[in-house]
Amino acid sequence: MATASQRKILVARAVQAKARAYAPYSRFRVGAAILAEDGTIIEGCNVENSSYSLTICAERNAVFQAASKGRIRLRAIAIASDDPEFLPPCGACRQVLSEFNPAMEIILTTVDGRTKLTSLARLLPMPADLKKLARPRPVKRK
Repeated sequence: MATASQRKILVARAVQAKARAYAPYSRFRVGAAILAEDGTIIEGCNVENSSYSLTICAERNAVFQAASKGRIRLRAIAIASDDPEFLPPCGACRQVLSEFNPAMEIILTTVDGRTKLTSLARLLPMPADLKKLARPRPVKRK
């Protein structure tokens, strides 16, 4: 879990990341800041593409940057948007986040600065888990 001061820093960094969003089509900017277990904070923003399916969300952008820097133990994420309401991660982002910490703390913030604390376990109670494929399975014999 993040401390209260870490949460404030994460929210501020998510807002900063939002300012760098590339959203020329929707004009809907989102920023995210992830806290790694070692205290490192990694930011990401949404990056749109004229082929919408190739767009990447801020949350996944931040996770992929963290992983590329060797930070795979993630504790918390803050998400900032231009929306007056809280914007939780989309389903794809929830699944990607769960790969790195299914109980991750999530701090949502609105454009006017309100915050809400929740968890990935609450937003995605039953993530897909391919690690189960590695478990030995009994062989049925005829």
